[in-house]
Amino acid sequence: MSKVFQLVIIVTLLACAATVPDRVSALQKPNSVLAFERLSSLVGEWRGTENAKEARLVYRLTSDGSALMEDFVAPKSEMITMFTVDGDHLIATHYCSVGNQPQMITEAINDPTSPLVFSLSRITGMKAADDWHNTGLTVTVNDKDHLTQLWTYEDKGQKGTNTFRFVRTK
Repeated sequence: MSKVFQLVIIVTLLACAATVPDRVSALQKPNSVLAFERLSSLVGEWRGTENAKEARLVYRLTSDGSALMEDFVAPKSEMITMFTVDGDHLIATHYCSVGNQPQMITEAINDPTSPLVFSLSRITGMKAADDWHNTGLTVTVNDKDHLTQLWTYEDKGQKGTNTFRFVRTK
């Protein structure tokens, strides 16, 4: 075997070996990371409605891509929700206009393409135990330009829901 042929084989093997870790790491990403990446595809601006009330969302990645910030703006309120990965599930911490901060968590993510269902884990900032507060959030990415959010809440022992439908504007 000529030295040139040996060198070509060695260079080819090294080039192939250098690309294997990238492919393997992409295949080995946990479902929670894949779900967060899908949620991160929402980055941009959205307009939507809930019972004829208009709202606007702006999504942006922050903290070097480890958190997705949702800025919710409606005529009389503005709120922030932060989404992050925590092990095999996602966490949503909502900074509500009523002054409390429900932290909601998904079950372990089995299918990163399914709607994300967050349930109340804990809440801070409550003035009274029966004050208005969110108890859950389901985020459904219908396609790249359509998004549905179903928020559940409780107020004075009464439970309810708000469903928002959004369309991407940018």
